[in-house]
Amino acid sequence: MSHHHASLAAPAPLTVKDAARRRNEWRVVPLLLPYLWEYRYRVAFALTFLVIAKLANVGVPLILKNVVDALDPKAALVAMPLALLAAYGLLRFSTTLFAELRDIIFVRVTQRAIRRVALTVFRHLHALSLRFHLERQTGGVSRDIERGTRGISTMMSYMLFSILPVILEFILVAGVLITRFDWRFPVVTFTAVGIYIGFTIWITEWRTDIRRQANELDSKANTRAIDSLLNYETVKYFNNEEFEARRYDDNLRNYEGAAVKTEASLGLLNIGQSFIIAAAVTALMLLAAEGVVNKDLTLGDLVLVNALLIQLYIPLNHLGMVYREIKQSLIDMDRMFRLLEENREVADRTNARNLAGGPASIRFDHVNFSYDPKRQILFDVSFEIPAGSKVAVVGHSGSGKSTLARLLYRFYDVSGGAVRINGTDIRDFTQSSLRGAIGIVPQDTVLFNDTIRYNIHYGKPDAEESDVIEAARAAHIHDFIESLPEKYEARVGERGLKLSGGEKQRVAIARAILKNPGILIFDEATSALDSETEQGIQSELDRIARGHTTLVIAHRLSTIMDADQIIVLDAGRIVERGTHRELLDKNGAFAQMWALQQQEQAQSAAKAVVAPVAA
Repeated sequence: MSHHHASLAAPAPLTVKDAARRRNEWRVVPLLLPYLWEYRYRVAFALTFLVIAKLANVGVPLILKNVVDALDPKAALVAMPLALLAAYGLLRFSTTLFAELRDIIFVRVTQRAIRRVALTVFRHLHALSLRFHLERQTGGVSRDIERGTRGISTMMSYMLFSILPVILEFILVAGVLITRFDWRFPVVTFTAVGIYIGFTIWITEWRTDIRRQANELDSKANTRAIDSLLNYETVKYFNNEEFEARRYDDNLRNYEGAAVKTEASLGLLNIGQSFIIAAAVTALMLLAAEGVVNKDLTLGDLVLVNALLIQLYIPLNHLGMVYREIKQSLIDMDRMFRLLEENREVADRTNARNLAGGPASIRFDHVNFSYDPKRQILFDVSFEIPAGSKVAVVGHSGSGKSTLARLLYRFYDVSGGAVRINGTDIRDFTQSSLRGAIGIVPQDTVLFNDTIRYNIHYGKPDAEESDVIEAARAAHIHDFIESLPEKYEARVGERGLKLSGGEKQRVAIARAILKNPGILIFDEATSALDSETEQGIQSELDRIARGHTTLVIAHRLSTIMDADQIIVLDAGRIVERGTHRELLDKNGAFAQMWALQQQEQAQSAAKAVVAPVAA
């Protein structure tokens, strides 16, 4: 056994947390009750069919006994027991018929529950804070949801169609044994069933642990693969295909080890189950044979005992699987419902109201903020953007500029102070109305893997076709789109990889224009562009921004010369503020940055002049 698998060999000792989790797995069940209750009539129908099927099932051996007794040479019957044989066939058929009817009726209930829960989880994941998504791997989350919804269906169908039927059948068989035979028959049967169930659960518990490890390893391998494919370019740059393949293989190898062990333990389970059943059936047949020899029982009784037992054990045979699947689906559902409990850091207040449209003024009021307590990002930041004016924030990277946009958008809530719109704390508005009033052109544009039209349209899904084209014109991208063979139907590729940085940026600008919000945020919106394109777009941005309250997070200072106020952030504090002119006259931090960038620009301009000569 290689050292890789050794870690999987011994089941980990149960910690308090595990015990709590074990106890907790069942708390999922009440969460499903409302879905069952909604379809109570369907459920009742399904259960009725279930009972009929089971009665038919136990009726079969009883009739079989009468058939055998009727055919017994000693009973001087001349006629074939036709009625009995016909009844036998009918009962056989109705067993299946009603079982199938029950499934047909019930499938709507499970599917609806799955749909409802999956939608709830999906909505909830979109409502969680940005922090959750930055820390989570998407591949893993989607697997969790997928497994959880599968778990619901497993859980409901097994509970109703495996556990209940076994209990019913058990009661019916017990009734027959107690009324028709002496006490030894039921005692042997019940003892065997007890041992059987105990053994099954014990082995299955042990297997579940192995299974859980296998699942975690599976998710890990999956996340690894997705991650590696999303970073395809990076892998290529560093020539690391082999390294990635090896890492993936390590994950797969661990999974293989766990999977092999699950299968082996399954074999053990089946052998044990068969042994217990065989022993019980043999013991009962001995008792019955002895009864026939002593003339207490007929041959038909012998057949009856055999048939009853076989019937009781067929459903029990699935017990291990059912128990394991139910446990597994409980664990899976638990993970999914735990996603539902992931705290929303940013939640609407109970009496939150909608932010009215129209012009808006923004005020940052002594804002403090930290992503985590150890590292504060913003310190006592206060400034105002009057309605319709344009304020720019500049500073070195890491000074907290982008955080301002995230706070205004309420991806996070401030740790101290407040952000106000029209004098009202933004925490008093509903998130959807707040975000509806803000248009953002982010630093790195993320596009959906769909057509260009879809991506622009996304800014306002109910906009007209003509509006989309108008927005594209305003963003200076209409001519480019028209030059493509598929025009607006061209696909942008996953994460927008097929467009250049500038083209993506323009799609994002078009998207923001289409939304036509009262507040605009440009987060270094032109950093992906070369200076010529930038100047073109810059005048557009200025035109769009007119009449909107605008916050520009700027990298190139030349783009914000016309801002009504420029705020210089340094390590989370405001160090200077004023217009472009005032700040240059101050000769402080801003003037220094300006001089530096002018110099760089002059250098690149000089290069551009020299280059053609060299060519």
